Amino acid sequence: VQLQASGGGSVQAGGFLRLSCQASGRTFSGDAMGWFRQAPGQEREFVGAINWSTGRTNYGDSVKGRFTIAGDSAKNMVYLQMNSLKPEDTAVYYCAASFFNSGIYQLWSEERYEYWGQGTQVTVSS
Repeated sequence: VQLQASGGGSVQAGGFLRLSCQASGRTFSGDAMGWFRQAPGQEREFVGAINWSTGRTNYGDSVKGRFTIAGDSAKNMVYLQMNSLKPEDTAVYYCAASFFNSGIYQLWSEERYEYWGQGTQVTVSS
């Protein structure tokens, strides 16, 4: 399975970006897809995720109300719409995919996800 993320770039504070991620190499819908981010010198942080079977989404506290996840489970594709961007949103954003839910880990846990993309840089200037 390969994950290809796109849509990163540079934007001024208050602006918006839309990230996309396509999972390929599987012929059936997975369990969930999500986004994490990592800023320089910081640990990787949960941004948001969608559970394909329930349609439920979860978001990290720092992005609630500003970021929205949507996707197409049949295509294993997920989008992250990021509005009202802030300089503190600057990070490398990673797409992640889960194809098997053991029932142990929540959507916001890195351990939930078996596959990870290469990351796409998002830079927000003040």
